[in-house]
Amino acid sequence: MIRVFFILSVFILVFISCKPTKKIQTAIIRKDTTGTASLDHAKEDSTLFIKKTYHAALANHIDYRTFSAKLNVDYIDADDKKYNVNANLRMYKDSAIWISVNAIFGIEGLRALITRDSVKILDKQNKLYTGRSIEFLQEVSALPVDLSTLQDLLIGNAVFLDSNIVSYSKFDNLVSLLSIGKVFKNLITLSDDNLVQRIKLDDLDELRNRTGDLTYADYENKKGMNFSKIRKISFAEKKKLDIRLEFKQYNFNEDLTFPFSIPKNYKTN
Repeated sequence: MIRVFFILSVFILVFISCKPTKKIQTAIIRKDTTGTASLDHAKEDSTLFIKKTYHAALANHIDYRTFSAKLNVDYIDADDKKYNVNANLRMYKDSAIWISVNAIFGIEGLRALITRDSVKILDKQNKLYTGRSIEFLQEVSALPVDLSTLQDLLIGNAVFLDSNIVSYSKFDNLVSLLSIGKVFKNLITLSDDNLVQRIKLDDLDELRNRTGDLTYADYENKKGMNFSKIRKISFAEKKKLDIRLEFKQYNFNEDLTFPFSIPKNYKTN
């Protein structure tokens, strides 16, 4: 069940085939007899287009105080075993993530609480409590994640997107931007209304060779916020994991509680 929790928390993503990106310098350049002046103009146009698209994507960033949801999780683990669970999710921005995972017959099997500095997990099936520092997330997921990153992943905001955008491509009504961050190359694909459709991550460290993709679908506008209700995820390094998340209910900015107490009969891991 602990694995289910991290599947919910650490969204890294589904392999997709994307149209190859074009270098900025050549993305919109056409043959012209004016030489250098035309080249400089093309570079300027490309830079302005990238800047405009990047900021338009940021404008769709979901800002919230609290978030709650009920969702279904289907996933296939590295051994090709298939699982289906239901989960309840609550978040307080920049403060807490609370997750309750239900297994068969709706019985709660796991409860987890993440704060800025700690990770706490109740394995209710085995009456086991695990308490760790926030660094535990990186140890288990092998990804550079913290509370803020996880909240963006869960709410559906773009992650690991860097302003260092080196190229772009346009295809039909889609635009893809390729950014180079400290850890990943990030190829983000946006619709014509600047909503995230796909994110493809490739590790800059070729020895690690971490790859992943996240696809966003079934957008709904609720209280002025565009929310993707269906996500497909795959993460691969030495092994691969496939996940599908379907948000059945969700709400923003309601008053929430985050109940978490350790029963006396639980063992500590």
